[in-house]
Amino acid sequence: MPKFNMNWIYLIVIAALAFFYFSGETNGFQQPRSSMKEASYDVFKARVDSGYASKIVINKDAKTLKMYVKPEYIREVFNRSSSEVGSEPYLSVEFGSIDKVESFLEEARHNERFTGSLSYEHDEGSGFLGSLFSLLFPMVLFIGLWLLIMRRGMGGGMGGGIFNVGKSKARMYEKGGDLGITFKDVAGQAGAKQEVQEIVDFLKNPQKYTELGGKIPKGALLVGPPGTGKTLLAKAVAGEAGVPFFSMSGSDFVEMFVGVGASRVRDLFQQAKAKSPCIIFIDEIDAVGRARSKNPAMGGNDERENTLNALLTEMDGFGTNSGIIILAATNRVDMLDSALLRAGRFDRQINVDLPDLNERKEIFLVHLKPLKLDPAVDVDFLARQTPGFSGADIANVCNEAALIAARHNSQTVGKQDFLDAVDRIIGGLEKKTKIMTQSEKRSIAIHEAGHATISWFTEFANPLVKVSIVPRGRALGAAWYLPEERVLQTKEAMLDEMCSLLGGRAAEELFIGTISTGAMNDLERTTKQAYGMIAFAGMSDRLPNICYYNNNEYQFQRPYSETTAKVMDDEVLKMINEQYERAKQILTEHKDGHAQLAQLLIEREVIFADDVERIFGKRPWVSRSEELLEAQMRADAERMAAERERELQAKAASEQEQNQEEKK
Repeated sequence: MPKFNMNWIYLIVIAALAFFYFSGETNGFQQPRSSMKEASYDVFKARVDSGYASKIVINKDAKTLKMYVKPEYIREVFNRSSSEVGSEPYLSVEFGSIDKVESFLEEARHNERFTGSLSYEHDEGSGFLGSLFSLLFPMVLFIGLWLLIMRRGMGGGMGGGIFNVGKSKARMYEKGGDLGITFKDVAGQAGAKQEVQEIVDFLKNPQKYTELGGKIPKGALLVGPPGTGKTLLAKAVAGEAGVPFFSMSGSDFVEMFVGVGASRVRDLFQQAKAKSPCIIFIDEIDAVGRARSKNPAMGGNDERENTLNALLTEMDGFGTNSGIIILAATNRVDMLDSALLRAGRFDRQINVDLPDLNERKEIFLVHLKPLKLDPAVDVDFLARQTPGFSGADIANVCNEAALIAARHNSQTVGKQDFLDAVDRIIGGLEKKTKIMTQSEKRSIAIHEAGHATISWFTEFANPLVKVSIVPRGRALGAAWYLPEERVLQTKEAMLDEMCSLLGGRAAEELFIGTISTGAMNDLERTTKQAYGMIAFAGMSDRLPNICYYNNNEYQFQRPYSETTAKVMDDEVLKMINEQYERAKQILTEHKDGHAQLAQLLIEREVIFADDVERIFGKRPWVSRSEELLEAQMRADAERMAAERERELQAKAASEQEQNQEEKK
C-alpha cells in the first residue's frame, strides 16, 4: 500500500466540491434544489382552478410568485416523476397587480379550489452580494487549498512533497551512540576493526596525525561478501566516534526525475559540511557507483552517471570537505568505477571476509548470549560445523536452533538443535511425508553412497561428515562435508572435487544399469568448475596459462574466437570424461564396501563418518581440517582434564581447611 499523504485528502475534497458545485444537482453550497418551471399568469390561474396548488408564496418586491404543486399532480404538470423533480417542485409566475392576485386567490379559497397556505416573502437588498458571494466563495476555497498544497510541497509541512524530491534522504544521528552499537558488538574481523579504529582515532584526536604532516583519509570502502558485517562495522564506527553520522543507501540517490540524484548528493554534502567533523555512510554504493559506459551510444543522458559525477566532484573537487569521512560498503567492488576507487576519494579498501574458525567462535559467543543453552553445547564444535558461514548465517543458525528447541517443547537449546538448524539452513526443511518407492529409495542410496565412497578415497576431497537420503528442499538426498578453508586451490584438489561430484552418476550407471535426473545439480556444478578451470584459471593442456576473464559489463563480444571456444568445449568434455572414468574405476575397486554403505543408508536413512570408517577402514589421507579437528579435540580433552584436576585440588584444599577448623 502507498504511504498516507494529506495531499491526497486535499485533492479528493477539491474534486468532490467541484463535482457537486458544477453538477446541476446543487446550487452552489445550498441545499439540493427542487425543479422550477416558468409559467404564464393564465396557466397559473388554470392550475389553481384545477386544484393543483398545495401552497403559494408571493414576492411583492419582485412581482413573482411560486405555486407549489401537489405530489399527485407532479407528472401531469412537469412530465417527470417526483424523484426527478425533487420534493417540492413549483411554477414560477410573474404578475402585474398584487391586488388582482389576492382577489383571485380569495375567490379560489372561497370556492374551495385552493385550500393550501398563502405566504409572502421580501427581498432584503442582498441579491447582488449573495450572487457575488456564491460566485467567489468556491474560487477562494479552491485557491486556498491549492496554496496550502503548494506550501506543503515546498517543505512547509510534514512529509515533504514533489518540491522536496531533490533533498537528501540521509538519516542523521547526532551522536553515534544513539545506534547502541560499538566495537564490542562486532565479533571477529580483527583486521577490519583495526583499520576502522584508526578512522575513529582520526576523528577524536586529529592533531596526533596532522602534527607529523599526515592527512586524515577522505574515505574507506568496506568490501566483502553479503552478511559479513560491513554495515555493522560502519555503525560501530559511528558509535565509537561520537560525531554526527549520516546514513543512506546507494539506491536513495536514484529517482525517476532527471537531476534528482545529483541534487541529493550536493544536499548531502552541504548538510555534512554544516555538521563537520562527521561521517557519511553509503550502503550498497554499487547502485550509484557502477562503472560508467565507454560507449556513447548507450544513452545521451544517463541519470546514474550524472549522480556518480556529482559524487566524484563532491569527494575530491575544488571545494573543501575537511572533517568529512566517507564510508561505503559493497559486495561488488569489481563493478565500481575506477575514478571512484582512486586515492584521494576512497583511500582505503577494507576487506571484510568470511570469518575463519576462531572468528566464527567469537560470533557464536555473541549470538548465544540471549539463548538458554544446554551445558553440553560446545561452541568450538559449532564453529567447526559451520565452515563458510557468514556472521548473518551464524545469527540465523542460533535463531533456528532456538525455534527448533521451542517446537520440541525443550527447556534449553541443545547440541542436536544446532545440528538440525545447520542442516535446515544448508539443505532445507526435511520432507518426511514425501512418498518414494523402494526402487527410488535404493537409487538415491546408491547415488549418495557413490559420493561418499569417492570422497573417502580421493586425497584432496573434503572430509565426509554424514550422508542422508531424507528429502530436503529440492534435494532427494545429500552428503555433508567439512571443507578445508584453503586460500589457494590446486588443480589436483579441484579435480578430486570434480571426481567426487561425478561419483553419484557413476554409481548409478555401474550398479543400477541406468542413469537418472538426480545428478543434475552435480553435473551443473561440475560443468561450471571445468569451464572456470580452463577459461579463467589456465589449467588446460591445450590452453595453458591463459585467462579470458573480463569484468567489463558493456563488452558484448567474447574475448576469444570461435576456434578457441571449440577448443574450450573439447577440453571441458575431456576433463569431465576423465574424472568420470576415474570415479567408475574407484567404485569398481570398492564395490563391496559401496554396496554395504548403500544398504546401511536404506536401513537407517542417515549415516555418519564413523559408519563409513567401519566399512572402508581409516581414510588413507588425513586432510588439514581433520588434523585441526583432531588437534582441537585433543586440546579440548586436555583442557577438560586440567579443569577437572583443578576442581579436585580445590575440593581437597577446601576439605583440608574444614578439617583443620573442626580440630580447632
